[in-house]
Amino acid sequence: MFDAAILILDSTVRLSTPLLLVCLAGLYSERAGVIDIGLEGKLLAGAFAAAAAAAVFGSPWIGLAAAVGVSIALALLHGLGCITFRGNQIVSGVAINFLAAGLTALLGQAWFSQGGRTPALGPEQRFGELSLPLAQTLADVPVLGGIWSELISGHSILVYLAFAMAPITWWTLGRTRFGLRLRAVGENPAAVDTAGISVARMRYLAVACCGALCGAAGAYLSTAQSAGFIKDMSAGKGFIALAALIFAKWRPIPAMFACLLFGFLDAAAIRLQGVSLPVIGSAPVELIQALPYLLTVVLLAGFIGAARPPRAGGVPYVKER
Repeated sequence: MFDAAILILDSTVRLSTPLLLVCLAGLYSERAGVIDIGLEGKLLAGAFAAAAAAAVFGSPWIGLAAAVGVSIALALLHGLGCITFRGNQIVSGVAINFLAAGLTALLGQAWFSQGGRTPALGPEQRFGELSLPLAQTLADVPVLGGIWSELISGHSILVYLAFAMAPITWWTLGRTRFGLRLRAVGENPAAVDTAGISVARMRYLAVACCGALCGAAGAYLSTAQSAGFIKDMSAGKGFIALAALIFAKWRPIPAMFACLLFGFLDAAAIRLQGVSLPVIGSAPVELIQALPYLLTVVLLAGFIGAARPPRAGGVPYVKER
């Protein structure tokens, strides 16, 4: 039972990593007053860019840089539409999702002729697992060995980066001048403008941070968790991350635990496939795969209470003259 629990928790950490990066990405954007439905699209575009660049240049780090660059470009495109031209932020985000879904399939087929896939990545083209100190030495120690060598050690560098970003984001938004200004822009942009701070600049910086984290999440999907890109591989993770952000009420540390919860639901659903359940027996695979999404809706509908977004969220700022 202990070994099975460690395996499920290990899968939870791996599956929650892209959710956490995308959730924190949305946190930066929405705290600045820019609603971002396009998280899914930036995640998908980042995954494709990372796999394509890693396949061509042979380095996962080049893939990561490409993913971050492409995702930031889409984020700035979103910012151009809803910050500079004051367009509808929801419509702009949905357009980003459609653009990414279409372009990744089109370019994948045009460049690699594998039905929208990229070539399978070799070990040198992917982010490998890091073995922490004493992982092998403590492997046979009861309880502690399993926790250290299986649960904590043995993940890619992007996993450790994702979980480090939660306290970094908490400190950045709550303790730095940049973070305080960013939050103020999302609550009362007129007051920030009166103080001589550019609202547009702060919002562009926020969406750029959002793009960078979405790109890192996409790179994790295709060059760490998987060995290449496949069509629509994000599979709604951007929307689940958005749900986790609302579930956590736009706070970084609760967002981390919310993503771990959704990752656990996904890991448990994988383990339940083919298992005979009480009363209903062997459940259909489709039902088990839909379980995390169903529970996401249930949790959002009944357990978060009142979630108040930033007051200026979704409202284009027009400078008073």
